[in-house]
Amino acid sequence: MLKYIIKRVLIFIPTLLVISFIMFILGVNAPSDPVETILTKQQGESGQSIKSIADEAAYNSVRHKLGLDLPLFYFSITNATACDTLYRIPKSNVRDNLAHIAFIYGNWPNVAQYYATLKQFETAVSKIKSDSSNAEDIISAKKNVSELYSDYDQGKINVALSKLNTVLSKPHSTLQSLAPKLSELKESEKYFIDHQSPYQKCIPVVHWYGFRNQYHHWLVSFLKGDFGFSYQDMRPVSSIIGDAMKWTLGISFISILLAYFIAIPLGVKAAVSKGSNKEKLTTSGLFMLYSLPNFWIATILIIFFCGGDWFSWFPAPGAAPIPSDASFMYHITQTIYRLILPVLCWTYTSLAFISRQMRGGMLNTLGQDYIRTARAKGLPENKVVWKHALGNSLLPIITLFANVFPLLLSGSVVIEQIFSIPGMGQVSYNALVANDYPVVFANTMFAALLTLFGTLVADILYAIADPRISYSKREIV
Repeated sequence: MLKYIIKRVLIFIPTLLVISFIMFILGVNAPSDPVETILTKQQGESGQSIKSIADEAAYNSVRHKLGLDLPLFYFSITNATACDTLYRIPKSNVRDNLAHIAFIYGNWPNVAQYYATLKQFETAVSKIKSDSSNAEDIISAKKNVSELYSDYDQGKINVALSKLNTVLSKPHSTLQSLAPKLSELKESEKYFIDHQSPYQKCIPVVHWYGFRNQYHHWLVSFLKGDFGFSYQDMRPVSSIIGDAMKWTLGISFISILLAYFIAIPLGVKAAVSKGSNKEKLTTSGLFMLYSLPNFWIATILIIFFCGGDWFSWFPAPGAAPIPSDASFMYHITQTIYRLILPVLCWTYTSLAFISRQMRGGMLNTLGQDYIRTARAKGLPENKVVWKHALGNSLLPIITLFANVFPLLLSGSVVIEQIFSIPGMGQVSYNALVANDYPVVFANTMFAALLTLFGTLVADILYAIADPRISYSKREIV
């Protein structure tokens, strides 16, 4: 058994690496720009573009803090048209556009010169002092520069350059001083077109970056317990998960204990008394309860027992928090008092399913030959059921138990939202809505880790429940 456990734990390592790599790739290809998201949150939802609310220095500072100014992976396999330091350019749309131009025309140094000239022209435009006479021209020039950053089609590039030339050619315009820089920009654009070498896209190239890359930084930080920062408020993800986990773990643990300790005896009793009126009534009642959606039950409980026109036995969702200076026992009693209804809604749906699985496993076991032999020996029925039959009947329940571990962390979005519980379900939902990917990916990694751990625990419990199950190799004589 020990050798089997060690092998399974060793298998966890590549499995988690694959999962972490998938999570990382999803994060890299997420639709939103995390730097813009953070800066927008810091500046407030004013509806302005990122260029007007944060300068390039602020953008680069946040980007460096998130580690986005590093290469993605340990190495990259590309072609001779690609640049091995393209990751240093801050904006992703600019990086993609330059990579596309280099791939089409096949000469990165010439494309890099074009980008540098475009950057100089943009800087020169930004230094022109705006007034009532040139405000529209400056806006038009910046718009066309922005289009040049995102256009790789030659026709669109020429249209943007033509519009810039029109703006700079206006009589008495303060932008006329930029004409020489515009000429340099046109020349650099013409140069990478005239000196194109598209054959380079057929030459494979491997770029090695070493351990200083985004994936390595992300993985090592995760193993150290540093899950990054939330995009919403720049709080450490570990702090957010830690605050939410205590609520979800408490509710989940109590709910799982109640569900198993109630459902297993009910399933055993239902199997022993199969066909009786009591068994039919219990089974029907559990499945009627199972058919009721938990959000509806939660709403009914709040209406009837949390004030209003009926009873005021429990505090309503969103009630005033427990005072921080209250005694320890008051904290405990009030917390339990507030969690009675959520735990009830979290538990009742599991009772019917678990008891049904227990009933089926017990019925199958009670029909085995060794059970008939035990009865023939005159053993008491309780001993036959609870000692001889129960262990072998637990295998379906153990299979279900393996899925419990991820639920300890994931929580219930519906229940936590209805009862205003700041647990993992609510945190995960809010993170998804806000594109707060560090929180989402940290939760996913924890769920994957708990899933692997759950399968290992289930395998161990199989061997404990049924002595016939063994993971050691046996020689065939």
